[in-house]
Amino acid sequence: MPALRSWLCAAAILVSGAAHAGGGPLGIDHRVHYDNSGIWKRSNQNALMYGMIGAIAGGALVFGDNDQLGDTFWRSVDAMMITGVGAEAMKYTFQRERPSQTDNPDRFFSGSHAQSFPSGEVAAISAAVTPFIVTYGRDHPAVYALALLPAYDAVARVKTRGHWQSDVLVGAALGTGIGLWAAHRDSPLIISWLPGGFKVGFIHRFK
Repeated sequence: MPALRSWLCAAAILVSGAAHAGGGPLGIDHRVHYDNSGIWKRSNQNALMYGMIGAIAGGALVFGDNDQLGDTFWRSVDAMMITGVGAEAMKYTFQRERPSQTDNPDRFFSGSHAQSFPSGEVAAISAAVTPFIVTYGRDHPAVYALALLPAYDAVARVKTRGHWQSDVLVGAALGTGIGLWAAHRDSPLIISWLPGGFKVGFIHRFK
């Protein structure tokens, strides 16, 4: 599938640069040199994450579900919301310590303070971009560049020791999978639970 192939190609940059003998469920996890500077700064990661949330929520409200673009925004809302719930459930289930907490990547079930697995941010960003790649990628190949956003965040989270390598890869797989599900539904899910005004969208309401 186009979205999955796009993200896997981008993620390969991370894996190929970091995969050597290590631990964790994939055998690739290890601490990398800590780098919280330049483009990898935590503030830039936060800007991407909160900017993505604002863009997706804002686009959904502005365009509603009256055209393809608005429909895609709402599918991204579905994907991000469901991915967020799934990622949080997995964090509390597996309770893995972050690289900032330990140098041992096999420390699972360590208590509720340990929430490294999977990366919720990479999962959310992957979920957000996947419906757009599925909908527009074939006709507008430049849209595939959106896969670079979760790839960047994955590398940044590892560099700042927020996550292990397998955390970000599993997060990406989770977000992409749910994004594919949302993109191929007959209609967006969450908007069907909301009052009809949300379906119209501000841009159509005030024309």
